[in-house]
Amino acid sequence: MSINPKNKTTVPIIPVPYRHAATMETFKDKTDAEIWRAFDGGDEMAFNFIYRVFAPALFRFGSQFTQDQPTVQDCIQNIFIGLRKNRGRLSEVKSIKSYLYKCLQRDLIRELNKRRETKISPDSLDYGFFEIEASFETKLIQDEKEQEQKRTIQLAIGHLTARQRQAILLLYEEGMSYREIAEVMELNEVKSARKIVYRALESLKQFLKKDV
Repeated sequence: MSINPKNKTTVPIIPVPYRHAATMETFKDKTDAEIWRAFDGGDEMAFNFIYRVFAPALFRFGSQFTQDQPTVQDCIQNIFIGLRKNRGRLSEVKSIKSYLYKCLQRDLIRELNKRRETKISPDSLDYGFFEIEASFETKLIQDEKEQEQKRTIQLAIGHLTARQRQAILLLYEEGMSYREIAEVMELNEVKSARKIVYRALESLKQFLKKDV
């Protein structure tokens, strides 16, 4: 379910001021499904936990789509406003992170399409989207000449399709499972996510071999 209230005026979400340590302690051993049920049942501390844990990651993810930070922030706020409005009748969620990422991706693409003559979709994103940051690069770089290798890796990543870059981002930057990747990318089967990642890694290997 993608939440996108018609009202463009967003009211800042201010979590109830529970002590952060107490909130983390309460939910640290809970599964996503248990936290989501608590939130859906009206537990304000659960909402506070979800917002504090996932809002920063959502902003980082959304910034892969556009440099328009106010739009990213508005979409994130609208998602949480919509979730709070619909509390008590939300569907079951197994992975909060992948659910929220999917909502944000849909809402951002919808918002960006309002301003473009040529419509975009997850399958037609520009090469500028989903730039892989240093944490993924360091997984591939294991010896000297780091700066040169980083440049080479960025060139290799630039030759991937947008979907391949997105899958690599979700796997290595966001630490998602293949099941979560499939949900965010709206793939029908988990094996489809595995296949995209496999092909992306094979493409990277082939490109890097040529550069050796």
